[in-house]
Amino acid sequence: MAKGIGLLLLLAFAITGHALRPISTLTLEDQARLRAVFEQAQPFTDLAHAHYSILGLTLLSAPAPKDACTFLKAKVDVSNVQSLYHATSAAKALGNCQLNAAKAKQTLNTALNESADVPTLFYAVSALDSLKFPINSADVAKFLKAALKKDDSLLSQIYGLYIASKLSAETDVTEYLNSVEDIAAQADEIDDLYLQFEAGILPSAMFIDGSVKISEKTNKKPALTEEQVVMAGNYILSRKTTQNVRNAYLVVLATKALSNNKFFVPVGFSLASSITVSPAQPKIIVQVTDLMTGSIGQLSISTKSAVRKSDRSKLFTEKKLAGTADKTKFDLNFLESKPAPGFYDVTLVGKLAKPDSKFIGLADGSITVKVVTEVIVEEVELLVIDRDQSIATKTVNVQHPRKVASPIDADYHQNVMLKFVLKDKATNKPMPVHQAFIRMANLKTKQEVIFTSDRTDTLQYSFKLDVAESGRDHFNALSGNNALSGKYSMELIIGDASIQNPFLWHVADVNLKFYEDPSKKAPEVASSPYEPKPVIDHMFRVPEKRPSKTVSSLFTGLIAVPLLVLLALWAKLGVNLSNFPMSLSAVGFHVGLGAIFGLFYCYWAYLNMFQTIRYLTIISIVTFICGNRLLGSIAARKG
Repeated sequence: MAKGIGLLLLLAFAITGHALRPISTLTLEDQARLRAVFEQAQPFTDLAHAHYSILGLTLLSAPAPKDACTFLKAKVDVSNVQSLYHATSAAKALGNCQLNAAKAKQTLNTALNESADVPTLFYAVSALDSLKFPINSADVAKFLKAALKKDDSLLSQIYGLYIASKLSAETDVTEYLNSVEDIAAQADEIDDLYLQFEAGILPSAMFIDGSVKISEKTNKKPALTEEQVVMAGNYILSRKTTQNVRNAYLVVLATKALSNNKFFVPVGFSLASSITVSPAQPKIIVQVTDLMTGSIGQLSISTKSAVRKSDRSKLFTEKKLAGTADKTKFDLNFLESKPAPGFYDVTLVGKLAKPDSKFIGLADGSITVKVVTEVIVEEVELLVIDRDQSIATKTVNVQHPRKVASPIDADYHQNVMLKFVLKDKATNKPMPVHQAFIRMANLKTKQEVIFTSDRTDTLQYSFKLDVAESGRDHFNALSGNNALSGKYSMELIIGDASIQNPFLWHVADVNLKFYEDPSKKAPEVASSPYEPKPVIDHMFRVPEKRPSKTVSSLFTGLIAVPLLVLLALWAKLGVNLSNFPMSLSAVGFHVGLGAIFGLFYCYWAYLNMFQTIRYLTIISIVTFICGNRLLGSIAARKG
């Protein structure tokens, strides 16, 4: 039972610790890029874009365009509440821009009524506040309650936080402060890292800013856990690469709110130096800031531990980082502890000179460091071994990066073996690597085969090429015939994320003589792989043989027999043509029908489909018009 409870507590601690770490901050580079997004919105085309661009630049302490006020005055519609909201908010950010206040005041006060919806109340109250006009808090509070009863959607509840934060000090807005917890409960947690609303960044960012504003209004901390605050900030910062002006403004708005308040400020630990540590750059520089990369005050930073990811071995525990001229940055000589190459998880803890409970995650920082080194290859031996007796008939010692002077000969009665040891140049100790391959390539055909090398417990690498088996299994794979004997290059390929000098070394040329099966032909060798290939002659299906002219004529005559019988019967019975209307439409209709039948014959005889359709279109139009008029005249005559 005790073990089970301990396991649950450990799991809870692990999840909480994971969630308490902001994944990133809005760095100076991020802020410069977002500033460019705001500047690219100029010249402005509508008030909304102008509003978001101006406020975004203001939040980043960047200058707004000089003609911004002129644009606001020209585009504002004083009879539209939303237009006034955008214009007045932007004008307030500019500081020295005066709009037509008299007409705006009348429109805004008229919009505040019992039938107004929550967005309208938000626009009107925000605009009145921007223009510094008095707000009838009692009426607005009553209107807001009535509107929320009609529409209690997520965005309406968030707008309610803003509206309540702008009411007078005498107005009780406790219920709106308490609603923060209910609103947060509607958000989705993703991977224990992000807290977001289904509608995206608009409600997520406005909820953060609105919660801060209502808390500052009541001077009470909102009912949000530290995990919720950090995860909400993580979601906002995950959208910092946006190119949309409105979304960019929302990112800056929410991040600024999380950085400048007296209730909860997430603290971010980040590397201000390269993630890579090497003898040329032995120090790491850690930056500890709020989410806007601002200073959180005088503090000291030390490590809890540094653990290697591959084997979870601990490099060191507590070490104090040295301060720098920039009070947000601290450095540590990581190579002093002589770490082995690889990736390390470094956990950090910060301590403020003046403790402040509003800072979240100060005792739970984490960074990743990669230690790299140069690798050297030693004890390189190239051996030719008798396949049956396992005796080395030839041994060549090779020095990197030199190539064996003369080619090595080996036939299908022998094996070729390459042995080598990779060492860390800094410590001269053997080290493993992720990639240790041998490439064998035919110098004439450029056909190549990649082999992996084997590693022993003592970290010695070896590669054995069984000439007989490889000739059967690898080097004849492309042709399906006998393997091609000849000169092959042997190249050693070494690579790893933790080494600075990955390399490809041409160790030697090897003359390989493969077994040749007399029943198989020798593979064809092209002088160059870039030579033009033989021309491929495509053969289409031969048309089926047509019947003789006699048979065709006989069947054509049989088809015409019914027509001849019809004409004969007409001649015997007599044909009355007295009722045939001798008009242009009648003649045109019958001629058109005859032309269509004649066209079908022409299609059968020599026309193609496209020609037939072209002629049929012309004839059909004439036939249709004439037939329509003919039928109309017959109907009129009978009527």
